[in-house]
Parts: sequence; structure tokens; C-alpha cells
Amino acid sequence: MKTLNHFSFLLLLAVFGLLLGCTEGKKADQGEEQAEAEEAVSEDEGWIVLFDGTSFDGWRGYGMEAMPPRWKIEDGAMYMPGSGRGEAGAEDGGDIIYDKKFKNFHLKLSWKLGKGGNSGIFYLGQESPEYDAIWQTAPEMQVLEESHIDWNLGKDGNRRAGSLYDLIPAVPQNVKPAGEWNDVEIIVYNGTVVHKQNGEQVLEYHLWTPKWDEMIAVSKFPEYNENWHEVASEGYIGLQDHGDDVWYKDIMIKEL
Repeated sequence: MKTLNHFSFLLLLAVFGLLLGCTEGKKADQGEEQAEAEEAVSEDEGWIVLFDGTSFDGWRGYGMEAMPPRWKIEDGAMYMPGSGRGEAGAEDGGDIIYDKKFKNFHLKLSWKLGKGGNSGIFYLGQESPEYDAIWQTAPEMQVLEESHIDWNLGKDGNRRAGSLYDLIPAVPQNVKPAGEWNDVEIIVYNGTVVHKQNGEQVLEYHLWTPKWDEMIAVSKFPEYNENWHEVASEGYIGLQDHGDDVWYKDIMIKEL
């Protein structure tokens, strides 16, 4: 009987040791997973939230000290109720900018439009009394719903969503229907510019090159600013009031 008890005790010790070993192994695995997760977070550091879904902190109207009152916050998104009066047609509306200039950066945000909506995302924009609007100084990533008249204007689709407005078409054209969110990215680095839309790169171009100068020279932009081709190397991020319902959210930037 004593021998049996001694054997049982040894067996229990062996089982306990096996369980302890498994537990330690799991802890080690969990430790490795946690380290990997921390490393991933570390690699993702550097993103600056430009809009947190609750306030317009850091934003103001172009050429203004405060936000145009027509811009609202709705369900965690910026919302511009359409006026039906075209570009910045409402007295209480207008384009908005984030009040800090950026040079090399990776910008991410999401947008959606109402039926027939039009808006735009500006970058490297300048603010000066001699300019009435940010588009007179800044490249624009077009924000457009396919039933808007601009969809079939311009050349080769260069006014469609994701395009460098009126200059370079977005290919492929992968915009989502009215009322659905589109995720976009703009990367600027020492003159190289990339537009991404819904997970796909849709265009790339290069500022301050002979090809750039030639393209701008035959466009409409010199009519409004003869030095438009001399896009600044540092400037404002802006969002356009084009008189239509538009929403923006999840706006963040990483300086490169």
C-alpha cells in the first residue's frame, strides 16, 4: 500500500512537471507574441492625428482665423452640408486647412459623398492675400461621385476620383458609390508624389521636373497663378467646400 502511494506521488509530480513545462512554454510564446506586437506598434509610431472625430482642433478656414460655421461634426466625421451653390458658394462655408505646414509626409484619410458630390484634398498649399482659394497654389487629389458632371469632363478621366485634378487621371478608377467610404493616401517625398485609393496606387508624378513644367504650361492653372508650376516644397493640407454634401474622417499624417 505504501509502495502504491509512493508511486502515485511520483506520478503526480511528473504530471505537475509536465503541466508546468507547458505553462512556461505558453508564457514564452505569449512573451514572443507580445514582443512582436510591441515591435509592430513601435514601427507604426510617428502618426499624427489631424482629426479625432470630436473637435476641429488645429483646423480653420482658408484665409480665416476660425472654422467656417457650416462645417459640422457628425458621427465622428467632418461634415459639410451641401449648399447647392457650387464652390464655396455659401457665405457660412468655405475651404478649410490644417494650421501647420508639412513637407515630406504620408497622409491618410477617408471620405464619402452624397449623390453627385464634388470636393477635393489639397496639399503643399499656400495662403496669401493674393489668392482667393487654396487650389490656386496647391495640387489636388480629386474627390468626386460618378454622377457629377465633372466625371466626363477634363481629359482621359483626369477629373475623376483619386486623380491629380485636371492633370493626371487615376488608374485604375476604383471609387465606391455615393454614401460609401473611400480610403485614400497621399505620399509626398522630395518632389515624388503618389496617390492611393481604396488600397491601390492610382498615380505617381514628380514635381519640379521639365515634364511637370510642360504639363502645367498647357493647363488652365497659369491663368489663375502664373507661378503655379512652382509648387512649394512645404505647405498646408486642405479640404474643399464645393457646395455638395461631403464627409471626412480618420485623418492622420506621418512626417517623412
